[in-house]
Amino acid sequence: MNLVLKVIRKVLRIPFRLIEEFELRLKKEGCIIGEGARLYPSSRVENNQGRPSAIVIAARSQVLGHLVVMGHGGSIRIGSSCFIGEQTRIWSADSIVIGNRVLISHNVNIHDHNSHSWSAQRRHMHFNQIFSAGHPKELKDVPSSPIIIEDDAWIGFNATILKGVKIGTGAIVGAASVVTKDVAPYTVVAGNPAKVMREIPVEDR
Repeated sequence: MNLVLKVIRKVLRIPFRLIEEFELRLKKEGCIIGEGARLYPSSRVENNQGRPSAIVIAARSQVLGHLVVMGHGGSIRIGSSCFIGEQTRIWSADSIVIGNRVLISHNVNIHDHNSHSWSAQRRHMHFNQIFSAGHPKELKDVPSSPIIIEDDAWIGFNATILKGVKIGTGAIVGAASVVTKDVAPYTVVAGNPAKVMREIPVEDR
């Protein structure tokens, strides 16, 4: 009886496995992915430009979160041996560069732009356009600025990284922090807005 149940379970799993494989293939078509890098079932790759080179994931990096580039611009570069946790959203309309060996926990938000205009009227027009015709190829009134996260940084869960920020080598961002300014290398920041808590000792760098 146990053998019969095992066979039934395997047969029932086949359609779901095929769907997962198809979805994974679509994700990979939307980006350039290095050797040994992996997109997990929970990941999402939304390339509104249609150019795979707009999203590049280097070797051995593991992506469980969401990578989105806007139709009017943006690029995401993820270095080697990085980890992007579940439900993390990395959205680019300008440029987001993540170095090597960077750990980004779950539910992190990294946005290099304001997403919408200051104008309520233009926000409404933009919203309608997205749902009627897709992301616009031109959007001039939404402020944006590049984000850089350097090698060996660690971003705690539920943190938010806003546009124009540079996070230095080996820096640590505490859970639920909101980062609005640059973070110096080998420092620990936390809070809303994030403030320096301490420096990382030389022997731990």
